[in-house]
Amino acid sequence: MLVIATFENSLFIELAISALEQKGIPKEKIFAAPLDKRTEPRQLFDTIHRADGFSLFDLGAILGTCLMLLGSIYGYVLKWGPIIWGIIGAVVGITLGILIKVWLVKKQNPGSKKISSEIVLMIRCEEYQWDTVEKILWENTALGMTRLKNT
Repeated sequence: MLVIATFENSLFIELAISALEQKGIPKEKIFAAPLDKRTEPRQLFDTIHRADGFSLFDLGAILGTCLMLLGSIYGYVLKWGPIIWGIIGAVVGITLGILIKVWLVKKQNPGSKKISSEIVLMIRCEEYQWDTVEKILWENTALGMTRLKNT
């Protein structure tokens, strides 16, 4: 059986490997590999060939519609009329929505500490050792785990 788990880069991975060795799994059957981090920043605009499911224009469309409607309604009592105030509301809403989304994306990327897999740990063990290996890995803060049975 092959057990695959991911960890953050911390002391817990060393503790997990030591505990596995103490439970009788030889060092030759344990493999840890660090993952490379992405170096280029996230692209803001989607292309026809790549889309990440995050839209910059949805909040702009919502705010543009709402402010256009309000501009048209209150334009009947304002000096320039409902058409001009509707256009002004739409432009202000779209601009404001896009700026808020760009600010959220910029704020989210560098500053926030997200949990990310940094190390992949692979263990080849017997079927009867699964419960012990699973318990050790979860106790040492594994982010995720799977097992592949031999066929």
